[in-house]
Amino acid sequence: MCKKTYYLTTAIAYTSGKPHIGNTYEIVLADSIARFKRAQGYDVRFQTGTDEHGQKVELKAEEKGVSCKEFVDDVAGQIKTIWDLMNTSYDKFIRTTDEDHERQIQKIFKKLYEQGDIYKGYYEGMYCTPCESFFTASQLVDGKCPDCGQEVHPAKEEAYFFRMSKYADRLIEYINTHPDFIQPESRKNEMMNNFLLPGLQDLCVSRTSFQWGIPVDFDPGHVVYVWIDALSNYITGLGYDADGNHGELYEKYWPADLHLIGKDILRFHTIYWPIMLMALDQPLPKQIFGHPWLLQGDGKMSKSKGNVIYADDLVKIFGVDAVRYFVLHEMPFENDGVISWELMTERVNSDLANTMGNLLNRTVSMSNKYFDGTVTDMGVSEPVDEELKALALETPKKVIGQMDRLRVADAITEIFTLFKRCNKYIDETMPWVLAKDENRKARLATVLYNLVECIAIGASLLESFMPETSARILEQIRVPKRTLEEMKQYGLYPSGNKVTEKPEILFARLDVKEVLEAVEAMKKTEAEVSYPQIEPKAEITIDDFDKIQIRVGEVLQCEPVKKAKKLLVSQIRIGDEVRQIVSGIANSYKPEEMVGKKVAVITNLKPVKLCGILSEGMILAAGDEEGNLSVLTVDRDIIAGSEIC
Repeated sequence: MCKKTYYLTTAIAYTSGKPHIGNTYEIVLADSIARFKRAQGYDVRFQTGTDEHGQKVELKAEEKGVSCKEFVDDVAGQIKTIWDLMNTSYDKFIRTTDEDHERQIQKIFKKLYEQGDIYKGYYEGMYCTPCESFFTASQLVDGKCPDCGQEVHPAKEEAYFFRMSKYADRLIEYINTHPDFIQPESRKNEMMNNFLLPGLQDLCVSRTSFQWGIPVDFDPGHVVYVWIDALSNYITGLGYDADGNHGELYEKYWPADLHLIGKDILRFHTIYWPIMLMALDQPLPKQIFGHPWLLQGDGKMSKSKGNVIYADDLVKIFGVDAVRYFVLHEMPFENDGVISWELMTERVNSDLANTMGNLLNRTVSMSNKYFDGTVTDMGVSEPVDEELKALALETPKKVIGQMDRLRVADAITEIFTLFKRCNKYIDETMPWVLAKDENRKARLATVLYNLVECIAIGASLLESFMPETSARILEQIRVPKRTLEEMKQYGLYPSGNKVTEKPEILFARLDVKEVLEAVEAMKKTEAEVSYPQIEPKAEITIDDFDKIQIRVGEVLQCEPVKKAKKLLVSQIRIGDEVRQIVSGIANSYKPEEMVGKKVAVITNLKPVKLCGILSEGMILAAGDEEGNLSVLTVDRDIIAGSEIC
């Protein structure tokens, strides 16, 4: 029997710069949904990627003095690195500079043109370069771009246009007959009332004012504009072919079950994209969810405001799963969420260290203290147990219900409600009191069994949101992750099983003052980085370089030179001989630190005497303006004497 498929996408990130935590939230949110769908038994396809064309990229590449491709390669690499850092389980990372994508975009554009949905004309209006969009005077806010607030300027250019109005009525009917198509409900109302019902204007789908884009193959002065180029990634990434020869993945997974996007690009995904699909005679995605923003303080993050927080900086201080927990749990379903270093610290301490971490630590510690780590269900139940058991069985159902409605924050809350109830159960049963009465040992064992059983259920449910933490908890109570089907039963923890002997602290409590000091230190380090300005030497040829022989040398002995504080003298094996080399590295290395290192040595220098000691070569080292030195070593076990070339 084939599994039911589930195709999930994020918006593709624009390669204008490094993504901040607000951008990163989306990929983590999508990952939690993808992981949970897999746990429900779905065959999941999870796609993300980068949007790499446009005038903004062209200008930024020019500023840096690199080609557009070099620029987007670098930024796409940064984005992918952060997505991987956050432990996201995507199946496909598409780039709009991929050859197969570009080829299909040209075919899609030509197909739409030939069937009369695209025509050539002129665009004239107020243009915003950062947003790469034209606006009418009535759309401007205080004379500036309504989307980003930046300055606009008058512009006119030849362009191809898509006949949006041709499909508007059909789209309105579709939205009305598919109530779950746009979520949340408030987003649907916004699209209908503000854009569709007042009437759609035709959409500019090509540009001539810049070159960094996919050329319109039948009119090379034009490049395909972002709407067709970027939005079509959802089908080209599956192997869609405009000629009808679709790949296996497209036949299997399209239409998408969920497009997960930020609320600021809802119009493009709920109006432009469905109309393009209608024109291509392809099924529409089943649902488009416009998630809210993650704000810093009371405003949207932007480099110009200086209020940007990056995921990798958060991870350095809090760890991956703590960051995942925060962005997933602190984002409401419809309203914007807020992040700050102080709030993040408070949540780590209260939720992760206290509620969850302390529960696990107390339970494992008491199991070891009272029963040598063995957890046994002695069946000595009391009425207080029934409420805990009932909640443990209800929690998976509640989590499934919340996830089916994409209420991820509420799903996590259900899990932590179970953990909080376990902590209350400890206070109610008072295991430390039971332990004093030998006649109540069976009751004590049952209490600890109930706690471990509930922790096993909660940790298994946690996997979609905090995968590493889930695994660490289950490892400490020494059981595998349960399936959702297995969670329908209470009491699957093997009676007689042993927990770990030494409980591990999941999350240490943090001092907010120390956190803020660490943040300031990071900012200072980043701000103070200045690259050395080295006077270039005269250009040489390969023949000049070939005159220098550099070999790997293994330091056998090293000692200070008595007459000179800066010098060390080393005995270095180079192949089948041992040479004596004097180096001015004593301020950076102690003699014992050098012994055993495999260093780069210039071996054909004329021997010289330094402070009366013969030196038969030179150890290569890098030095900064403050005189700090780092000797050049090889990073693999290369035999001493090997040539460096």
